[in-house]
Amino acid sequence: MDKLIELFKDIYDENRTGSLIKAIAGNLRKKSNPCKKVTIRPILLQGKLLFQAEYHFEKKVTHDNFDSEEIIELCLRLMQEDFKQMNIQTVEEDIQVLASKPENPKIIRKKADRREAVNLEHNKEKKYIIPDNKPCPFLIKLGVMGEDGKVFQRHYAKFRQINRYLEIVEDVIGYLPERKEKPLKIIDFGCGKSYLTFALYHYLKLIKDREVEIIGLDLKEDVIDFCNETARQLGYAEMKFLRGDIADYTSDHADMVVTLHACDTATDYALINAVDWKSKVILSVPCCQHELFSQIKNELHQPMYKHGILKDRFTELLTDGLRGLKLEACGYDVSMIEFTSLEHTSKNIMIRAVKGEQTKKSLLMEKAEAEYKALKEYYKVQPTIDRLK
Repeated sequence: MDKLIELFKDIYDENRTGSLIKAIAGNLRKKSNPCKKVTIRPILLQGKLLFQAEYHFEKKVTHDNFDSEEIIELCLRLMQEDFKQMNIQTVEEDIQVLASKPENPKIIRKKADRREAVNLEHNKEKKYIIPDNKPCPFLIKLGVMGEDGKVFQRHYAKFRQINRYLEIVEDVIGYLPERKEKPLKIIDFGCGKSYLTFALYHYLKLIKDREVEIIGLDLKEDVIDFCNETARQLGYAEMKFLRGDIADYTSDHADMVVTLHACDTATDYALINAVDWKSKVILSVPCCQHELFSQIKNELHQPMYKHGILKDRFTELLTDGLRGLKLEACGYDVSMIEFTSLEHTSKNIMIRAVKGEQTKKSLLMEKAEAEYKALKEYYKVQPTIDRLK
């Protein structure tokens, strides 16, 4: 372990304050280990340099603080007993420790140039769009915070995720029409209990002072009744919730379409409708992409497909990749971004599609359509998104 001791002494040297950004220990030696990963960051606590270890369990996260000698001992123990890998990020380097055999670890170092030193302030306040400790009517009504504005600890993950969603909305608000005479029409497919739908209304109507009409759609009657009653009690007159299927819903237009965790082909129908309505913004987090699992055929990849879990994950990525290309072929700028859901699910890829005033050049649209067709033919699939013309 001499190589690791030397490495950790260098990384956690008090004289190099501001160099370490973070270290993550992962890849369990035993799957039965309740702690799935450990993240280590430097912090300044009452003027003293410490290292905070963040232990990630299935349903909770705990923290411990260590001095430089203690953190070296912890890292050595983690690599010997619990984990096979550690990724370390410093201002100068990216370092990967591979320790399948802890007595003979492999250390891979790659130069980096991160010019800004690490901010070590432990209690640096995150500036949320909806702040903590300030009463917010819909969050109080939905049980996320108390009357005093303090977010309940058990719901803090939801609070952060709501703000993450609003950060994404803030990035795309410039693509929405600025007309004053007509409200923005937003449709949320598969709205569920509508934490994010209410957040969207609060942000656009109460923070940005925009006139809006928001429609939430879901199949569950009890959910729709709950959301309509909540909107009534909050005085959100421009919100209404309807029971219905995404595939059958009709509208004359929608400026923005949101679909978060609509299962399988329901996402496709939401995207198809959004394009038909010439929506300027589409935010979609797909879920349960099963359609291509039974369709996909490719002799080269067949040895991989025999493992069901690999085939399932691959077809999920292929499904979303095809959806993105199809939207690009329709003139949208598409990006795939990370979005952590309220349900703590691994389905956290968001398709973010925006359409500016100037239509995308036809050459780029043709390129995306050609790439879409090539992928579809290569894997011999017929996805529902193919109906989008």
